[in-house]
Amino acid sequence: MWGSFGWGVLASSSLVIGAVIALVFRVSHRWIGLILAFGAGVLISAVAFDLVEEATAATSSHWPVYIGIFAGCGVFYVGDLLIERLGGESRKDPAGGQSEGSPLAIVLGTVLDGVPESMVIGLTIYAGGEVGLAYLAAVLLSNLPEALSSTSGLVASGWAKGRILVMWTAIALVSGVASMAGYGLFQNSSPGVVAFVLTFAAGAILTMLADTMMPQAYAYGGNLVGVVTTLGFASALLIHTLE
Repeated sequence: MWGSFGWGVLASSSLVIGAVIALVFRVSHRWIGLILAFGAGVLISAVAFDLVEEATAATSSHWPVYIGIFAGCGVFYVGDLLIERLGGESRKDPAGGQSEGSPLAIVLGTVLDGVPESMVIGLTIYAGGEVGLAYLAAVLLSNLPEALSSTSGLVASGWAKGRILVMWTAIALVSGVASMAGYGLFQNSSPGVVAFVLTFAAGAILTMLADTMMPQAYAYGGNLVGVVTTLGFASALLIHTLE
């Protein structure tokens, strides 16, 4: 179980790495937009091949798959709506939109973005006996641009550097706990429940991509984001096929 915690923290360590890069180097908004696009492509590939494909293979019934997708979508949508009302709607804005929001809402929103991904890491470790390297790589690669974007915005809005690093470190630890929960909570679950959990994460990730990550990518990266998103998708697919 503690191994799943370690893998969850490792997958989320790119949040801290991205934050450090943004604190040390000045990364232009256009580059942040393009990096976000690459991360979005990586996550789309992970949803298709590491979540939905695995879920459909786990059970002969398609109902858990569809119910999971829409449940994940609905839960993320409602959670994101509540966090927006608390002031966390600009948590990924590299231009400093976080200055208008609540620090607590920004932290809660970032946790909401990452917990479904992390729980799947623990679940796949239990189901397959080892971590899925393609999915782990996808989470690592997608977390980096999210941290770059959010950290740049937090600095622009006046957050202290130490406070930012503490936030990302705490979120990485929470992600480790979520991975451990995914390992421990579903050990005696039926194939239908496993499929539901996988597609719940898929629905939540897809909704997050459409609501926050991809709009920010296009706003700052321009028309080139379509090409870079495709590149991210293809890169993650290559990792999946080589696994």
